[in-house]
Amino acid sequence: MTAPQPKPWIAAIHAYVPGKSAGADGRPLIKLSANENPLGTSPAALAAKAGVQAPARYPDPDSKALRAALGALHGIDPSLIVCGTGSDELLHLAAQGYAGPGDEVIYVRYGFSVYDIAARRCGAEPIVAADRDYGSEVDTILPLVTGKTRVVFIANPNNPTGSFLPQGEIARLHAALPADVLLVIDQAYGEYVAPEDDDGALALAAAHDNVLVTRTFSKIYGLAGERIGWGTGAAGIVDTLNRIRGPFNVSSTGQATALAALADQDFVAMSRRHNTAERARFVAAIEALGNHGIRPLPSEANFVLILFEGRLSAEAAYNGLAERGYITRWLPGQGLPHGLRITIGTAEQMDAIAAGLREMAEQAG
Repeated sequence: MTAPQPKPWIAAIHAYVPGKSAGADGRPLIKLSANENPLGTSPAALAAKAGVQAPARYPDPDSKALRAALGALHGIDPSLIVCGTGSDELLHLAAQGYAGPGDEVIYVRYGFSVYDIAARRCGAEPIVAADRDYGSEVDTILPLVTGKTRVVFIANPNNPTGSFLPQGEIARLHAALPADVLLVIDQAYGEYVAPEDDDGALALAAAHDNVLVTRTFSKIYGLAGERIGWGTGAAGIVDTLNRIRGPFNVSSTGQATALAALADQDFVAMSRRHNTAERARFVAAIEALGNHGIRPLPSEANFVLILFEGRLSAEAAYNGLAERGYITRWLPGQGLPHGLRITIGTAEQMDAIAAGLREMAEQAG
């Protein structure tokens, strides 16, 4: 007799690889590999976490207070909001709820690696659309839509490249999709985009039956360790996700800290200002290395993807930065062996990274 065997589509999954926090020798390094908030967490959220009592009791299974607060902030009926264990859970549930064996799920090359996992996990076939200079491109997605297409994933801004589709392009993509195809717009980094540049995804989700928008408290809210996400869409979509999500999927501390963090929009605004300013300074410093074949891609997120197209390789830069005390994200497993994704940290950290890359580039010739 043989041991139990997984379904073939499960065996084909490459497990998600998170950003590292230590060097190859185990030495702790300054972590700029996971797009965490360098300003930490709102003091109000930390206080709320410390005040949570009764750990022996189950949390509110419906996250009612958190959904009410999210609805008030964003102008959404709370009944059209679903909370998850990070937005990752909701991405998986979207694929699971609407796709299966024989179906197809589309995402863009150099998109978030969870999309491929989510598609394969439910037995669907992942279909990869070509990129446009490492970013999403509507005109490479639409020709791939067939009668088998059930879900289209778009991260906006995109991870790991930082690219961004403006409102007109998101609307054009949605308008061209069949009504029975679910468009999932992953806005994990949405709060880093200037409000005036909003991509219109929440409005699309409010107006149509086939749009799901997901967000997370892991990035700008500084609650990555609590694993809290949320999504919104039509009543039918929310009902589907609620049917298959975990029954107590957001912990009591997670709900309390997220609720307090949501109320501290000054912290959110401060985090956005910091990111915008430091990202601009860092990009300018890296653009000055263009004669060494080092190119930063435009980013609307809290990270920058740097391409190494000259004598200094991304692998050498990754190892060199680690020697200098910094861990970044080298991405050969995502088809980017020539790229480093670097989280925007403090001003001091970004200056050190830029100086280290300049030194290595000059040494490489």
